[in-house]
Amino acid sequence: MVALNGGKPELMNLLDMLRAFVAFREDVVQRRTKFLLRKARDRAHVLVGLAIAVANIDEIIQLIRTAPDPATARQQLMTRNWPAKDVAPLVELIADPRHKLNEDGTYNLSEEQARAILELRLARLTALGRDEIADELNTIGGEIKEYLEILASRQRIQDIVKTELFAVKEEFGTPRRSELAEGGPDMDDEDLIAREEMVVTFSHEGYIKRVPLDTYRAQRRGGKGRSGMATKDEDFVTRLFVANTHTPILFFSSRGIVYKEKVWRLPIGTPTSRGKFLRNMQPLEENERITSIMPLPEDEDSWAELDVMFSTTRGTMRRNKLSDFTQVNRNGKIAMKFEEGSGDEILAVQTCSENDDVLLTTALGQCIRFQVTDIRVFAGRNSTGVRGINVADGDHVISMAILGHVDATAEERAGYLKHAAALRRSENEDEENGVTSSDEEEIAVAENLSSERIAEMAEREQFVLTVSEFGYGKRSSSYDFRVSGRGGKGIKATDTSKTGEIGQLIATFPVESDDQIMLVSDNGQVIRVPVDGIRFASRSTKGVTIFKTRDGEKVVSVERISEPEDEDDSEVDNNAEGEGEGIVPEAQDAPDEPKS
Repeated sequence: MVALNGGKPELMNLLDMLRAFVAFREDVVQRRTKFLLRKARDRAHVLVGLAIAVANIDEIIQLIRTAPDPATARQQLMTRNWPAKDVAPLVELIADPRHKLNEDGTYNLSEEQARAILELRLARLTALGRDEIADELNTIGGEIKEYLEILASRQRIQDIVKTELFAVKEEFGTPRRSELAEGGPDMDDEDLIAREEMVVTFSHEGYIKRVPLDTYRAQRRGGKGRSGMATKDEDFVTRLFVANTHTPILFFSSRGIVYKEKVWRLPIGTPTSRGKFLRNMQPLEENERITSIMPLPEDEDSWAELDVMFSTTRGTMRRNKLSDFTQVNRNGKIAMKFEEGSGDEILAVQTCSENDDVLLTTALGQCIRFQVTDIRVFAGRNSTGVRGINVADGDHVISMAILGHVDATAEERAGYLKHAAALRRSENEDEENGVTSSDEEEIAVAENLSSERIAEMAEREQFVLTVSEFGYGKRSSSYDFRVSGRGGKGIKATDTSKTGEIGQLIATFPVESDDQIMLVSDNGQVIRVPVDGIRFASRSTKGVTIFKTRDGEKVVSVERISEPEDEDDSEVDNNAEGEGEGIVPEAQDAPDEPKS
């Protein structure tokens, strides 16, 4: 660190600072000793004069009696040579260079001594008074000798510094409150990063940033949202997800290369800041862009137990062990190869197990569900994979979701869906109206389903959220998506006859009732909506308005948020625009955006 040493700035390490402190303490002790020596000599000088007067008391009294005035008496006392007698050893002990004995053993009084003699009280002339003067003079003489020895020895000065530091420690020292343990050298920067939930935003042009999750507050469905990212006219947000600061992230590029980074290393920003250009953080080539981003479990030891499923925009699938991506170099590594000229690229990458199903959905509203085991585990990372869905011309896959597999026949699925729909309608009926007889019949357990089977299916049921680019969405039961073999054309995931009204599909993924979702438009608008406010509907319906988009505006990204809002963050702002009522955003817009 830079510090002032001797009035001059110096670059000092810990050893330099300790040396400077010790030198300072030595200087303090030396200057203090010189001060005490000077004070002791001044007092001893006066006492020597009094001792000379006591030793020559008769001559002193005679001189004072014959003097016409005090000034003359003082002058006569100073000009006369007085025999030192028994005082000579004390004068030598004091060793004052300013006042020494004459060669004939006499002593000349100074003005200070003469004044002290004239002011001497007669009581000091008694034997007791003379002994007090002698005792004090001997004591001061010992102190002067000690001071001279200290000034003549640096070791004595250092011993005094040590003694005083030990005294300060004894009086003011407190026990260490932090424990020192082994393992300190193994710490790195990541150990000092606090664990915090972050909203990671990625734009079409490749700008990325992270914003604390509590910056955003919930709105009811139909609100217009708040500004979530400052973008250029030709740029828009394409990916948004929530992850912990210690979560590893894999970035899959259009060339099939995977890169790895921790969330805390991403640039932090405000809801309206643009972020940092990812090309400045990762060694991407000129025409290479990130097409899929996958957060991973923090514990890399658990990666060997999981598989990773790849899907492409043309419906190609591949399954690998997640442990294949434990070590990713700074320059990245090959994740998947594509046929030349196919125009295919990685769409999504997710972890899965053999007890899961894969749900693929296309932009024009087709979907297919098949078991993970339909796709074998590939040993290498450079294969092209196998077909997952037969994509029609002009269509492309927009999402891949991983669902839990449940063995159920078509009759069981149909019976359960009818029962669950009637049960939800009955729960929404007003108490004064009660439940209709038709609902009671549908709620009743079907002949081919026992109450235990219904309870089992209800426990394993998942709900799939489907969102279109004009802000429409719905929740559908996972049993509404039948399991088939991979490679087919699939079934309807929405009302395809109303594509012009609701737009093409942009996301399909499983959600829970206490989840929230965050939607981002191509204009950078963001809205956070509770899932329980979105209606249940059949997979072949268009759904309800979730995000009221403006003319020419489209939803480009939807992300599930598993952390619910606090009660204090659920207050309704009656002045919010849109079909639903909005919430005042918790954070203010930032005045400037960081440089990319």
